[in-house]
Amino acid sequence: MRIAVVGAGGVGGYFGARLAAAGNDVTFVARGGHLAAIREKGLTVRSPLGELRVAPGAVVPAIADVEGADLVLVAVKLWDTEDVARQLRSLAESGTAVISLQNGVQKDTVLRRHLPQESVLGGVCYISAFIEEPGVVAHNGTLQRMVFGAYGGKESGPARALLDRCLEAGIDAELSADIERVIWEKFVFLVGLSATTAAVRQPIGVVRGEAGSRSLLHDVMREVVAVGRAKGVALDSGFADDRLAFCDTLPPSMTSSMHNDLERGHRLELAWLSGAVAALGEELGIATPRNRAVADILSPYALGAPAVPEA
Repeated sequence: MRIAVVGAGGVGGYFGARLAAAGNDVTFVARGGHLAAIREKGLTVRSPLGELRVAPGAVVPAIADVEGADLVLVAVKLWDTEDVARQLRSLAESGTAVISLQNGVQKDTVLRRHLPQESVLGGVCYISAFIEEPGVVAHNGTLQRMVFGAYGGKESGPARALLDRCLEAGIDAELSADIERVIWEKFVFLVGLSATTAAVRQPIGVVRGEAGSRSLLHDVMREVVAVGRAKGVALDSGFADDRLAFCDTLPPSMTSSMHNDLERGHRLELAWLSGAVAALGEELGIATPRNRAVADILSPYALGAPAVPEA
């Protein structure tokens, strides 16, 4: 299978490397020092499941350099989605399927503004991985799961083909007949984890262990469920309770990528997480005071560490 991976960071680098190691024709789209390192030495994935190496040369600097693909996996930060969607248009119009593994519930809406509707499949992934150094991706733990499928429960040849390739590559993968619900279920947890660990600036063990921050975690997720249900997504009314119980099973040191980005002074995906919940809530007439508060509290850091004005 010819697969293009747009964004060779933790998510794209890991899954792309696994698919390449299984014999698929994988091309990575990367930039900066990561691009240079992969060109020179290849891509290395360090994982408890075994180290993977992708040979040098399987990387290009731009989507326009991809010479045909059966499927594109999108794994860039959310603020790059609009630009990536425009660049994918010619591939998608020639029959290439597109699956975003990004966070959030607005990613596919953005893609469908620029691409043929039938080319965009829904997808989510569950993994903790990051760029350790240029050309090297580190995988934390053993969780590495993908769920994907066509919207509306339709049959999809590319999705079925990807499932087969994933299973051959040792990736835990599943087709879903209700991918929109799956995306929202992940979103409930993701927003809760991201909002609270970033706002409290502590991992989940601290957040869930204090009554006040635990209440914040539950309320943030409950608001996401309310917004999703108002949009017609088949979320159980008590799903926030389910996710809170799930949070109690997580390693106490676990945190979110948004918390990590905040600590490193990087740009945040805030506008697509708690910010998106607040905006959608306002649009739908659903109160989201906890997510609005988190979005406001973290707003000075949205574009990275703020500069302190001189006196």
